[in-house]
Amino acid sequence: MIMRRGKELLLPANPWFIWGSLLAAMLLNMLPLGRQVWMPDLLALVLVFWNVHQPLRIGIATAFAFGLAVDVHQTSLLGQHALAYTALSYFAITIHRRLLWFTVPSQAVQVFPLLAAAHAIEMTIRLAADGSFPGWMRALAPVIEAALWPVMNVLLLAPQRRAPDQDDTRPL
Repeated sequence: MIMRRGKELLLPANPWFIWGSLLAAMLLNMLPLGRQVWMPDLLALVLVFWNVHQPLRIGIATAFAFGLAVDVHQTSLLGQHALAYTALSYFAITIHRRLLWFTVPSQAVQVFPLLAAAHAIEMTIRLAADGSFPGWMRALAPVIEAALWPVMNVLLLAPQRRAPDQDDTRPL
């Protein structure tokens, strides 16, 4: 792959860091903060990030398993989050090569429809199952998640940006 001018060469991602970030995002989603409908789904955001940056390590099966875990934790309809995360991961893997060519703010704009579609899938399943509408404040969640994309980009790529062995005479 030809790299853009000014783009840095990253170290390989540590599998322990990838899985640790996914588990941390799931635990942050599980905090008893009085779950509001506008709160961002950090697990979905981290799943999209790793699907874009490491599609061979984090795939659709991982998204399905995490979705089932969220369904069990939230006592929602079994498969509601699993289907949404699976669709989200599929579309993130589909556009991952194209997405990496853009700047981080442009990536956030392009990730927004994926996140909005995942929330729409969850809401459609909830409406079909029990008819409860969470309200229009639910539309703020994908906007906040897209706004958090640059923050996630900085946090999750930070371990890959450091030199493997610090040497002052090294040009890279």
